[in-house]
Order: sequence, then structure tokens, then C-alpha cells
Amino acid sequence: MKIKDGFVLRQVASSYVVMNIGGELSFNKMITLNESGALIWNALADGLSAEEAAKRITSEYEVSYEVALNDVNSFIEKMKEAGVIE
Repeated sequence: MKIKDGFVLRQVASSYVVMNIGGELSFNKMITLNESGALIWNALADGLSAEEAAKRITSEYEVSYEVALNDVNSFIEKMKEAGVIE
């Protein structure tokens, strides 16, 4: 899985926004993420697998690996549905 070319994450005040800066022109959605969503996004952008991203989550938050992996997989599915992850 990979974030499609042209999509980037930017911090705007205390929120995070996924923006299209040259990728698919038909993308007309705004995706806002919280801090943990941004952490998952950055893990995926770094080329980490879902399992590795879950480990990163557990190092930042007091959550079990199983819960973190479930959250990461849910995030990935939502991003695929939005068309920003291949």
C-alpha cells in the first residue's frame, strides 16, 4: 500500500489536513485528521507496513498492539475508499 502521488499532509492550527497538490484532479474532498491519524499517515508515508505503524502507535499512546492494529487497518480502509491510498 502506498499514498498516491500528489497527496500530502499539512498541519493547520491544531488540525491536520490531507491535500492534493498535483495528483488526481478529480479529488474534491477535504480530509481532516486528528493527531493519531496524522501519526498513522506519516508512518505510511515513511513506507511502514500496517503492523509497523501499529507498533509506532503503541510507542506514542497507551493502547494495546491489537487495538492499534485494528485502528491502523480501519484508517487504511477509509483512505482507500477516499482514493488517496493505492
